Amino acid sequence: MKYFALSFFVCCRFLSATLSPTSKEETRFLVFGGKTGWIGNMILEELQKGGFVCIPAESRLENREEILNEIEKTQPTHIINAAGVTGVPNVDWCESNKEQTLRSNIIGALNLADIAYLKGLHMTNFGTGCIYEYDETHPLGSSIGFTEEDAPNFFGSFYSSTKVVLDKLLTYYPNVLNLRLRMPISSDLSPRNFITKITKYSKVINVANSMTVLDEMIPLAIELARQNETGNYNFTNPGVISHNEILSLYKEYVDPDFTWENFSIEEQNQILKAKRSNNELDVTKLQGKFPELKEIHAALIEVFEKIKQQKTQ
Repeated sequence: MKYFALSFFVCCRFLSATLSPTSKEETRFLVFGGKTGWIGNMILEELQKGGFVCIPAESRLENREEILNEIEKTQPTHIINAAGVTGVPNVDWCESNKEQTLRSNIIGALNLADIAYLKGLHMTNFGTGCIYEYDETHPLGSSIGFTEEDAPNFFGSFYSSTKVVLDKLLTYYPNVLNLRLRMPISSDLSPRNFITKITKYSKVINVANSMTVLDEMIPLAIELARQNETGNYNFTNPGVISHNEILSLYKEYVDPDFTWENFSIEEQNQILKAKRSNNELDVTKLQGKFPELKEIHAALIEVFEKIKQQKTQ
């Protein structure tokens, strides 16, 4: 009987949470990945700038007791998970460290989602859209993107395989918002920034992809969380852009002497432990929430203008 009463209370709390946004004064964010993570740190900075109460989490995703103690201590209304394993220097690391990747990307993330559910808290998970690849139904150059309802079709890397599993399992938690990012870009030129990565490669492929411009998208993620949105969202800017287009903008705005060399996907696969996902995501659902969302080319030009301005200061 006590279990039924608790379950009923928790479900009612979620029901009420989905009816209206949480006010800024009522909202307290606990951010996992906020202390050491690139995206997590950007989230914290944006929350602070917006005047929200926000706390960088100390506990690790896999440690249930630590998380429970930290929630009791900080009393958040919302949890953001920007932690997880992507691998250093890249996702090839996951191929040789499968247990650690599983522990963080599936067990840890599910542990956090489950605790948030039991505590009646909203959770935003920063996931990935690298669970698809162009196919006959969604061919390259067709502008037909994968929707939130399409089944994943990319299992070419262990990293993506763990994310496919997590993406599905999180849908069973009614308190979770799962944002599918791809090839994240920002104006800070961090080593994790997709722009920085491809400028360091000796050769690059040239394929158009959906990408996420964090300067614009992180504030939208916070707003979706505050509104207690749940379910999967493809979280990229509309449209696609190729590697060569990005590098041309880099040459124009940052380094006029920059040069690069292309090679094919087949040649790339020969030097990597794991394949890479290339796709276009349909963002109709996200645009329904934010019709002002910038097309990827316009968003990237704005990023490069910021970078150029920072270099001249």
